[in-house]
Amino acid sequence: QVQLVESGGGLVQPGGSLRLSCAASGTFFTMAWYRQAPGKQRELVAAITSSGRTNYADSVKGRFTISRDNPKNTVYLQMNSLKPEDTAVYYCYVPYGTVDYWGQGTQVTVSS
Repeated sequence: QVQLVESGGGLVQPGGSLRLSCAASGTFFTMAWYRQAPGKQRELVAAITSSGRTNYADSVKGRFTISRDNPKNTVYLQMNSLKPEDTAVYYCYVPYGTVDYWGQGTQVTVSS
């Protein structure tokens, strides 16, 4: 059974920074972060492969950085220059075979 444990969400003012972490119970080729704002569909924020190839949503390019520590099976999302529209529940995601695994979600609120 795959387990994904997230941490690092919270309340931050516009322009501030947060770092999310997700520790996985195994090794996965692709690890990613999604987010879902109230009333909106879940969307991809960033993804990274075990070789370090990354992919970002246009809305976060230049502000967010995804990284991973392969020996620790952990993926990070460094979020800088946060905006109110970044407010959402952020989910860690790994595909494994034909199954999608999701973390429990961590709330990120950007507000003054």
